[in-house]
Amino acid sequence: MPRIAYVNGKYVRHGDAFVHVEDRGYQFADGVYEVIAVHGGVLVDEQGHLDRLGRSLAELAIAWPMPPKALKVVIGEMVRRNAIRDGFLYLQITRGVAPREHAFPTHAKSSCVMTARRTRPLDINEISRGVAVITIPDIRWKRCDIKAISLLPNCLGKQRAREAGAYEAWLVEAGGLITEGTSTNAWIVTAGGELVTRDTGAAILNGITRQAVMKLAGEEGIALVERPFGVDEAKAASEAFITSTTAFIRPVIRIDGVAIGGGGIGPICGRLIACYADYLFGQRAGP
Repeated sequence: MPRIAYVNGKYVRHGDAFVHVEDRGYQFADGVYEVIAVHGGVLVDEQGHLDRLGRSLAELAIAWPMPPKALKVVIGEMVRRNAIRDGFLYLQITRGVAPREHAFPTHAKSSCVMTARRTRPLDINEISRGVAVITIPDIRWKRCDIKAISLLPNCLGKQRAREAGAYEAWLVEAGGLITEGTSTNAWIVTAGGELVTRDTGAAILNGITRQAVMKLAGEEGIALVERPFGVDEAKAASEAFITSTTAFIRPVIRIDGVAIGGGGIGPICGRLIACYADYLFGQRAGP
């Protein structure tokens, strides 16, 4: 079955999908995006992603390319046409095509593209093995709460992590506090068993998986605090982990080469992975 993309009202073969050279997403990174996981044929937290998409569009004054209900129909059709049982859908909306000028065009129609790809089903054993992270300076712009497509600093950070043999880089602001990862939210568990993640604001993206984990932690009676934490506190933590749509929940077992806890998955992270797996499998579509 050929892979199908969606480009401004048309479903086309992935290899034939193109956008105009003067699309402002290409010229200025003037756009936003979402990545939605598909698990067992079901879009995970679809409405949460669309709500966040709407907020990002509003913050940048970009118009919806179509009503949200129609967008949901296209998203579902993309999953169907690509026969996605497990995988991810990528959705990008830009301000559209216009002659290259920094100021917003007076008459522009938002561009919308989507791609989808299949992946292996979620492997709990694999994501529970743990990953290493490094810490690097946070050089991003000051509106990280918007899921914008301008991700060059994130790409540079992810490359530094790869070159260091790590899975992720945690970004550290000038005051020494960790904001988040290049593509994940950051969490620690204190020696007293308190679950800590950075509070929302302009410094981080309010991850959809982050929100799901917060809800699950509350249901499990795990003490949760939203506040900043520094590199030293993270390295002294009893547990650490990351969350995102594509990473799910993964324990962090080393930070800058320093072993965290016992160097393996901790009890709270293990509980949350099990709860999140139950959450995902509970909404699977039928065969």
